[in-house]
Amino acid sequence: MTAVDERGVAEFLARFEPPDGLKVELLRGEIVMMASPDLVHNLIVLLTERQIPLDRWYPLQTQDVDVLDEASEPVPDLVVVARDVLPSSGRLLPCPLITMAVEVVSKTSVYRDYALKRSVYAAGKVPAYLVIDPIMGQCVLLTKPEGKGEAADYRVQHIAKFGEAMPLDILGVELDTSEFGTYPDVRPHRYP
Repeated sequence: MTAVDERGVAEFLARFEPPDGLKVELLRGEIVMMASPDLVHNLIVLLTERQIPLDRWYPLQTQDVDVLDEASEPVPDLVVVARDVLPSSGRLLPCPLITMAVEVVSKTSVYRDYALKRSVYAAGKVPAYLVIDPIMGQCVLLTKPEGKGEAADYRVQHIAKFGEAMPLDILGVELDTSEFGTYPDVRPHRYP
């Protein structure tokens, strides 16, 4: 995709109003539309958000993210931003302001969350990327991003099963996962 094409897609996406019940994001030049999430997914986002101390952080749901040098505008389930760096307005939140991105895996987002977005957030130098997986009943915390473009990745990975505490040192908290639910009757996958 050329730079002109990427800019045109980004401009289209900025004006596009998706139908009710759909979420839209731009991932490496491709527009991805998804159905509204499952109740299990929404409860996990809520329980995670409530554990982030508001005196220091703002946990924001469905905030469009600007990944510099990428044809990507992902919409994480949750982004965590230090209160003192949050701009006063704007649709796109620049990656350098984000401390942690959170994605809750859905039945159809396994590859996007574990592979594509892992690379996109690492390319954007997001310091921490938390994948919460109700299919496998685990959380995967990725830290120390390195590299550029599609070769970008995180050097450190920590996995905690649901029921175990997930240390989020970057935020100064331990995430309690004991109330996180799982999707019934969903076939396990092979990630991470």
